[in-house]
Amino acid sequence: MVGLNRASIRRAPRETRGRPRRQAPELVTRLETLIREHPTFGYRRLWALVRFRDGQQITPKTVYRILTLQRWLVHQRPATPRPRVQGRRSRAARSNERWATDVTHVYCGADGWAHLAAVIDCHDREIVGYEFARRGRAKEAERALEEACLARFGTLRPTGVTPVIRSDNGLIYQSRRFRAACRDYRLRQEFITPYTPEQNGMIERFFRSLKEECVWQHLFPSFAAARRAIAAWIRWYNEARPHQALGYRSPREHRAHQGQLVA
Repeated sequence: MVGLNRASIRRAPRETRGRPRRQAPELVTRLETLIREHPTFGYRRLWALVRFRDGQQITPKTVYRILTLQRWLVHQRPATPRPRVQGRRSRAARSNERWATDVTHVYCGADGWAHLAAVIDCHDREIVGYEFARRGRAKEAERALEEACLARFGTLRPTGVTPVIRSDNGLIYQSRRFRAACRDYRLRQEFITPYTPEQNGMIERFFRSLKEECVWQHLFPSFAAARRAIAAWIRWYNEARPHQALGYRSPREHRAHQGQLVA
């Protein structure tokens, strides 16, 4: 009758009908500040920051209700059905059991495209090594691997049981240089099935978080500016960013907690 599409009209949130619930203004202000700092975070991760970083005794439902009333919720992208290859999951039962590596690209304004090679531990999600450079070759991927070995073992030739390094079938990881580096560092290579990036899901998910929470929120004027921002974000990712799969601990907090359990 009024000439509007039914799909454009929806009911108001349940809390706005009838008697509205009271909201703590300090909590609303704090959530607004966190959303400005991390606009891609959902209500669970915002709750984790308020609960474990600020020490406020609240539940996820409280944060969800406030975000609903304020219309601050982040809506997930619709998941379209697609075939999935079974097996070869990238998870690991302990740290240093399996690492995953890949390369992504970042636009740096006047300096053009740069390349980030990263190595992630598939158990604790820590970025154990990375190399951000103007070129994306086997040499840069090898440097990321070197940093990972030095960070976890203190040497380029670790003894005992060493990690399996998982990657796609790209030219970088099939190159003689990278394969020789894996042999020298006593790391076993493992390749995913072609055209199935989900089998390397840990590193792919890290790159998505990096771009959503850092790269796409900046317009880098140069390679140097991008390098500073990405280095700061990776440091925060390892030390402070809460992960739902790790009990809302950061990767290094999770490793420290696992060490306490073992002790």
